Amino acid sequence: MDRQAVVEACTRMAWHADQREWEALKAVFADEVRLDYTSLNGGEPAVLSPELIVDAWSRVLGGFDATQHLVTNHLVTLDGDAAVCTASFQATHRLADPFGAPLWTLGGTYRFDLVRVGGAWRISGVVMTAAWADGNKELMALAAATG
Repeated sequence: MDRQAVVEACTRMAWHADQREWEALKAVFADEVRLDYTSLNGGEPAVLSPELIVDAWSRVLGGFDATQHLVTNHLVTLDGDAAVCTASFQATHRLADPFGAPLWTLGGTYRFDLVRVGGAWRISGVVMTAAWADGNKELMALAAATG
């Protein structure tokens, strides 16, 4: 049952983001979350609250016409009240762009670190490792500007 609950917490992160269910998205995270998107954006990992994560994601993802984050091939390791889930992902972003293609798709892996909080699994860390991309990466900047 713990394995399934861990997988569900990771799946809910993608689902709630794509459905623009921002309050529900906050609930999948622990009080502090270490986000590492450096394979795509460079820089350094950041430790953020769920509110700051959702504020940033809602501005960028909310600027797209649609997004779809597929997360699959979950491998879960449990250690008491901690867990690690690695998974493959494919994320498609759609935004009408008069000067370029309307899609940008990114693929790779996620490593989710989770902790059990009050009997529920919460994500305390996300490492996204981009392996490939196709389409118009400039859509991210366009979405952020309109979101």
